[in-house]
Amino acid sequence: MVFRKRQLVVSIAFALSGISAASAQEALSAPARRAQTHLQNFSSYVQASDGDQFIARGTIVDADGSEHVRFDRTYKGLRVIGGDVVVHSNARGQAMRFSHTMTTRHQLDTHPTLDDTAAIASAESAFRGQRDAASRAEQVIYARGARPALAYEVITTGTAPDGTPSVMHTFIDAHGGHVLDKWDEIETAATAGTGKSLFDGAVPLTTDSQTTGGYALRDPSRGNHYTTNMKNRTSGGTTFTDADNVWGSGTTADTATAAVDATYGQNMTWDYYKNVHGRNGIANDGRGAYSRVHYSRNYVNAFWSDSCFCMTYGDGDGTSYYPLVSLDVAGHEMTHGVTSRTANLTYSGESGGLNEATSDIFGTLVEFYAGNASDPGDYLIGEKIFVSNKGVANPTKALRYMFKPSLDGSSPDCYTSTIGSLDVHYSSGVANHVFYLMAEGAVVPTGFNLTPSQLVCNGDTALTALGRDVAGKIWYRALTVYMTSNTNYKGARTATLNAAADLYGTSSAQYAAVGRAWSAVSVN
Repeated sequence: MVFRKRQLVVSIAFALSGISAASAQEALSAPARRAQTHLQNFSSYVQASDGDQFIARGTIVDADGSEHVRFDRTYKGLRVIGGDVVVHSNARGQAMRFSHTMTTRHQLDTHPTLDDTAAIASAESAFRGQRDAASRAEQVIYARGARPALAYEVITTGTAPDGTPSVMHTFIDAHGGHVLDKWDEIETAATAGTGKSLFDGAVPLTTDSQTTGGYALRDPSRGNHYTTNMKNRTSGGTTFTDADNVWGSGTTADTATAAVDATYGQNMTWDYYKNVHGRNGIANDGRGAYSRVHYSRNYVNAFWSDSCFCMTYGDGDGTSYYPLVSLDVAGHEMTHGVTSRTANLTYSGESGGLNEATSDIFGTLVEFYAGNASDPGDYLIGEKIFVSNKGVANPTKALRYMFKPSLDGSSPDCYTSTIGSLDVHYSSGVANHVFYLMAEGAVVPTGFNLTPSQLVCNGDTALTALGRDVAGKIWYRALTVYMTSNTNYKGARTATLNAAADLYGTSSAQYAAVGRAWSAVSVN
């Protein structure tokens, strides 16, 4: 793509204090400096306004020298929610394209009619749960809608009705006082020692020997990630220790058993991202996250929290549900962390569905990567946590079904313009569906009484199956290079096609297959 320069003065922000702008510019990496220049020269392509500032957040340089620099945006010092941009340059440093979702420029009066006290009152009235602290408000620009608006982001912490911690972000119009949007920061799953796990049999564990004797369930080879015992509380917790480096009993009677599953899930997720995608830890910084097991009592859920950079697992109810520490659930939760450190897909609307689906996709790929005979890979989400599936060779009960999302009774198979109004665990279905079709084609899994035509929305059953590895690489590149916080389903189609073009070329069978798969779920 050839860009013509449409010069607009755009401020360049530096998160460095006590130095000049020139010195701060020098402190940026060379790709970030070039990308900053492109934002100045081609500002109209990203709907930049006077008063906009762009702060570099991450850089990816491909093997061929192509550069992709991700920026957050502020306007007159206010964060722009949904205003992030990725600048793509070729190996010669020339601008090629920009990824973003803003459709109009903004010239807003930043003086609110409503004060923060009124905004907090409005947000708290919409909060469904028990608050545990005073809410706090920050003035922002909300740019996820048709037109940017001055707003307050109100953060309310507490506990949801089902016992899940809640860190609710509510966006209140700074003039009208109504709710523009809201989402929860807590992203749920809807849910060389030896470990005896609940779901995966005997598994190897790398632990940390202690100077005082014994071992800690901490892995120095994987960023020192570790696992703690919440002892059925909702705060605190202590790292698991053991005298003989043999952990768990394979039953829920031993509290270490769930810890083995959670740790094994951490290990497989770390290894998958590192060995398949070259990602060194969840945040790509070489540091481990951590897991918390035995959270609360009879808690039937699991969740990722950015604030603690950790995974948390409930024990289930002991009747219908086991502890929620299955391998695909673990991969799902940690992928929320990967998403937050890359595209940062907002947990609301279509972007929220894509966020959830991305976790299902990579949770599934982690399960296949592990190659564990006790938990063979499949396209069912969370099937191991159902007590009724125990001993069933090909279980059909699951939280979600990637090949036919509507089997859960709530998720759509095909895209419609109203999908963004659904809970994100249901709007995720279309993205799960398209990934399955990319990877496997219109092939009915064993144990399900379906026909190939029931797996597509347009009758196209002759789809090319790319295989899991190729489909996974395309989705990962789309997530880390092309998607932004407000990407919708149409944008996800474009992002995956761009990724396929980068990896295999626009004339490749892979590129064509990605396009056909999206059409087969009615995203054209």
